[in-house]
Amino acid sequence: MPITYQHDVLIIGGGAAGLSLALRIADQCSVAIITKGPSMDGSTYYAQGGMSAVLGGEDSFQSHIEDTLNVGGSLSNAETIKYAVEHGPENIRWMQELGVPFSSEIFKSGQRELHLTREGGHTHRRVVHAADATGKAISDTLENHARHHDNISFYESHIAVDLITTEKLGDEDIPNTCIGAYVLNNKSDRVETFQARFVVLATGGASKVYLYTSNPDGSTGDGIAMAWRAGCSVGNMEFNQFHPTCLYHPEAKSFLISEAVRGEGGKLLLPDGKRFMHKFDKRGELAPRDIVARAIDHEMKRLGVPCLYLDISHRSPAFIASHFPTIHERCLQFGIDITKEPIPVVPAAHYTCGGVNTDLNGLTDIENLYAIGETAHTGLHGSNRMASNSLLECLVFAQSAAKDISSRASKPHRHQKISGWDESRVTDSDEEVVISHNWDELRRFMWDYVGIVRTNKRLERAMHRVSLLQQEIAEYYSHFRISSDLIELRNLTLVAELIIRSAMSRKESRGLHFSLDYPVADESSVAKDTVLIPQHRPVTKKIKIIK
Repeated sequence: MPITYQHDVLIIGGGAAGLSLALRIADQCSVAIITKGPSMDGSTYYAQGGMSAVLGGEDSFQSHIEDTLNVGGSLSNAETIKYAVEHGPENIRWMQELGVPFSSEIFKSGQRELHLTREGGHTHRRVVHAADATGKAISDTLENHARHHDNISFYESHIAVDLITTEKLGDEDIPNTCIGAYVLNNKSDRVETFQARFVVLATGGASKVYLYTSNPDGSTGDGIAMAWRAGCSVGNMEFNQFHPTCLYHPEAKSFLISEAVRGEGGKLLLPDGKRFMHKFDKRGELAPRDIVARAIDHEMKRLGVPCLYLDISHRSPAFIASHFPTIHERCLQFGIDITKEPIPVVPAAHYTCGGVNTDLNGLTDIENLYAIGETAHTGLHGSNRMASNSLLECLVFAQSAAKDISSRASKPHRHQKISGWDESRVTDSDEEVVISHNWDELRRFMWDYVGIVRTNKRLERAMHRVSLLQQEIAEYYSHFRISSDLIELRNLTLVAELIIRSAMSRKESRGLHFSLDYPVADESSVAKDTVLIPQHRPVTKKIKIIK
């Protein structure tokens, strides 16, 4: 018998964006949170640096806005940036009230205040953090509150398969509206139906499409892929941020060396111990991430070496142990004492700057479907994300989405009847190797052909290969019972296509997209977002700012 769940709000994803929205709406609505696994499987949990917000001193909203515009380039949306920056401080205070243990210090006046660090692209110290494990502190606190709320239900070991829309059900009397999702329960291996008035995609980014990434295994672009298949437009998918410094060690899977290490004086070194960043940018190690990542990539290829080095050992052992305890401990596990020696580092795929197009309330092109956090394209990041603006985006737009849902929750609505998932014509797979092989092939050619530096020829090769993979996966999907690995591979392959198509359409180098065939930015016309629309749908944006 098919299982169907009914809730007011269905949130797909349990990171900072999803959890904070759930807490803000739960007093008014019943909420279901779907997660692939425990909270530590998400990207929020591993965020080290912190959240940017203007909290006094010599800093100002205008300074934060200008810094974000400068890093994001001419594709940043000034209205979005202003909205996010101005709502940052109140979200920090909200998290403090919930008990997030942000790092603090006692000033000469005897007053204890939040400790602020500085990261690449920022002109002031404005990054609030909890030592070097900010994401864990935020995630643990939000989840603890959510699990103790009577109106919030968690469904772990569940992975969403596809969104359910009125268009898919053949209802043409109303605009295309999202009314739920089909979800695979990994414990029972059966697909269940979740019906809800409002559906929120908070699934994170898609950096697992690359062979080397700082992200956990779940960053497979599920929300972006599901939204596209449902009819949503996407924007700026070519802008994939590669974090300059991930730990280089054969056993250190996806371990990030925080931007804050460079913010506190860390120096990037060649194998011979010489610094090099000054040759690429006057800001040196504090240049934006795209510049630092390309510089490291360039030097590695020039010298033919597998990694470069990041040195913070000139700071005192006490300072390092107190500011970077997680990094210090993790490196020691691999025999690297960062108080005495430099850290071997390489760039790795880190953040998806593009995503599902939304307005300032997180609303997509489909009624009652929201996208927040890394899944969304709000215009905040433009062609390059400034450090620690990601958690800011998660919290601020979860807040605005919650306000919008609250304003609409009490209005009457028409209940839709949804049929259960039909798997009567499929069988169990007898060739699981197809999934593992295609997964490996996809991530390798994306790294080789659609990575930090691109060319027309590389992109053409990647598009050819992704098309072949999609044909194989579609055939496999239609004949066999689905699994979580197949769902993720199907989503990643679609997102890979969107990234490649977006990159092929941009005939210039801008921000995180660097092409050897078009090495400079096109300044002959106004820079435009790369917008892809499925099945030639008209895009209708409903911008509504909540003050």
